[in-house]
Amino acid sequence: MSTQDPAHRPRPPFPPFTAETALQKVRAAEDAWNSRDPERVALGYTEDSEWRNRDVFLSGRAEIVDFLRGKWEYELDYRLRKELWAFTDNRIAVRFEYEWRNDEDRWFRSYGNENWEFDEHGLMRRRYASINDFPIAPDERRIAI
Repeated sequence: MSTQDPAHRPRPPFPPFTAETALQKVRAAEDAWNSRDPERVALGYTEDSEWRNRDVFLSGRAEIVDFLRGKWEYELDYRLRKELWAFTDNRIAVRFEYEWRNDEDRWFRSYGNENWEFDEHGLMRRRYASINDFPIAPDERRIAI
């Protein structure tokens, strides 16, 4: 794996995970997603990464980038918080919530769980997300932009 090309750079920490390194992975994912930069987010995944996001199934970085572009065109002012739920050798489970508004200025809080599986280079090869949306009033927001 080349360390020069960002698309092929290993992403420490590597499995097997400890409580400390699993939490580092969670924070790195949270930071990347809060950047709302689809290319940056996609670099944390293997070239052939498999996703389930709600009822959408994706395969590979190109599909991930396209999906995230559309997501953040619709989910405006997106802001995410992730919490480590559990971990094992090369897997991490998180719970999360994020807030966003649509183009009609209606706010939502989305709740969910993700199951992650990593390769030996610290790249996520599988991401399975279950997500539910809950409408909120602007004054009910908890996550600052």
